[in-house]
Amino acid sequence: MANEAVIIELFNGGRPIRYTCADGVTIPKGSLMVVSDPRTVAIHTAAEDVPFVGVAAAEKVANDGATTIAVYTDGIFDIIAAAAGVTAVGHIAALSATVNMIQAADATDLLQGAVVGQCLEAQGNDEVGAIRVNK
Repeated sequence: MANEAVIIELFNGGRPIRYTCADGVTIPKGSLMVVSDPRTVAIHTAAEDVPFVGVAAAEKVANDGATTIAVYTDGIFDIIAAAAGVTAVGHIAALSATVNMIQAADATDLLQGAVVGQCLEAQGNDEVGAIRVNK
């Protein structure tokens, strides 16, 4: 997998929350995670994957017997903006249509829970920038 978020700073230990995940999946550390019912997470893979719940705190190896993973919910992470995802300082970023990438949020993103956080740096196409995640 590519484009995983990189920890810059964790607040309160990152306030990790443990979620259920499928045993047969690989989840790289730093993956942007979305949740489905019942409290099960998966890697963000498309714009329709919502809602965003946080950043994978550790790697999960497929078929390792583990069916839970911790997700960071409080910190600053370097995250890459999608080709159409130009963001400005202070703007709200949301999940894009590209795996582990963000774009500028719109009203639909706010309603569907696709918001990742607030931009602390301006980002051009395919640029990495600091995002304040606080779920």
